[in-house]
Amino acid sequence: MQTKPLLSKLLTGIFPIIKGRDSSRPVNNSSGDMQENSLTAKEQLKALESGAITAVDLLELTILQAEKIAPLLNPLAVKLYSRARQAAQEADKKRASGKGGRLCGLPITIKDSQFLAGYPCANGALVLSDFIPNETCRAIELLEQEGAIIFAKTTCPEFSLTGVTHSEIYGLTSNPWNSERTCGGSSGGAAVAVATGVGSFSLGGDGGGSIRIPAGFCGIVGFKPSFGAIPREPCFPSWQSLVCYGPMTRSVADARLFFEVLSEGFSAKKPARGKSTTIIYSEDLGFAPLDSDVREAFRNAIELMRDDGFKLVDDNPGLPSSAITWAVTASYDAAEHARGSAYNIDYVGEVAKGFIDFGEQFSAEDFEQAQAHRKVIRTHYSELFDRHAADILITPTLGCEAFPHGTIHPKKIDDTHIELPWLDWASFLYDANLTGLPACAIPMGIGDEGLPLSLQIIGAEGSDYEVLRVAESIERLIGWDNSIVVPVSGTLEQTA
Repeated sequence: MQTKPLLSKLLTGIFPIIKGRDSSRPVNNSSGDMQENSLTAKEQLKALESGAITAVDLLELTILQAEKIAPLLNPLAVKLYSRARQAAQEADKKRASGKGGRLCGLPITIKDSQFLAGYPCANGALVLSDFIPNETCRAIELLEQEGAIIFAKTTCPEFSLTGVTHSEIYGLTSNPWNSERTCGGSSGGAAVAVATGVGSFSLGGDGGGSIRIPAGFCGIVGFKPSFGAIPREPCFPSWQSLVCYGPMTRSVADARLFFEVLSEGFSAKKPARGKSTTIIYSEDLGFAPLDSDVREAFRNAIELMRDDGFKLVDDNPGLPSSAITWAVTASYDAAEHARGSAYNIDYVGEVAKGFIDFGEQFSAEDFEQAQAHRKVIRTHYSELFDRHAADILITPTLGCEAFPHGTIHPKKIDDTHIELPWLDWASFLYDANLTGLPACAIPMGIGDEGLPLSLQIIGAEGSDYEVLRVAESIERLIGWDNSIVVPVSGTLEQTA
């Protein structure tokens, strides 16, 4: 496929320079009345089960934390407090009578792009601000059937199209580690909420790294399961072959719990090989740029695994970056569905419109070529796993720390400038979406600029539980502190 001169409109001179929010007032999470917000989901459920706290009280503490965090970082798009308070009262009644599901009384959030019948679902788009679905996504039904209490929807960029979280309808969402930096996207509000104790779980969506980018930048766990493992419909029609819903949590154990709840019927599927005896790793897949602190942290993680007895082999699928294949697939699909939509494209924001315009330049033949190449990518991964009788490939999640507000991509990674038209800064992430393979991002340390770094565990087809098992083992070795993040003010000068 020929590269076409399209993306300059999308990425040059149209994304506003956004000042970092003033988060110089730290949130106090050390007082006794806030300690429940520091617990993981499993710990909160244990407290609910034992009677140490009621669902009503846990919800009120969570709402209190949300109201403290909201003006600093802006993670919430829609507040559902009244609805949640009624659900919390019902949850306490169910627990008192010995009933209630696995998540009974647990406060959680969902993404603005996800359908909840009777409530706004703008997907970050001003043009969809009046859209209210009359159906609820099946994944959300599963959460509520188990007693989870949805108290808010989280922010995302317009149509969830970018790896940062900013929109005309909901504004800018910032990173809790440094408010002058991006939280990532498109499930940015979800990551910020979980990282700061505004609920211990959020349901994210990932079509090109949209769970793993913000998880990586905010220092939490983000799991993109196998394609189709978690039901997504009813939903917006775009990116139907790419997007997976998945858990965003502060521990791998929590991610497993929610995957068990959400993967209706998937647990009966046979894993690829059971427990892996060999783990494949690649620090750059043979082509991806890495900042030196990411490279060092990844090598340290590999050494920890080797010292712990993991059988490791350095290899990769032998492919170039899949950025072109992903970009053609995603932008063509977005343009196709925009043409068939009821909204007026003239009222779409400039960044989203640029992405859609980009997709308009491709033909159906270009799109089909991209789909054919997805099969090539899948074959290379299958051969890689077969070559070592393995189920797991470990890579960095991203090659850099969270970058400053004012752009939708880092200016460079190491000595590599991120340039038009493909802006390939998320090289490690596309393949899992293009192939449908499971992938989990977990924290692997702090970088030179004081921000989280992240490690990715990719699995063979059907190996979701093996991915989570290995992720939890690595999490234990790294020893990451999964308590909530206290927002701090930015220290870097705003750049253009």
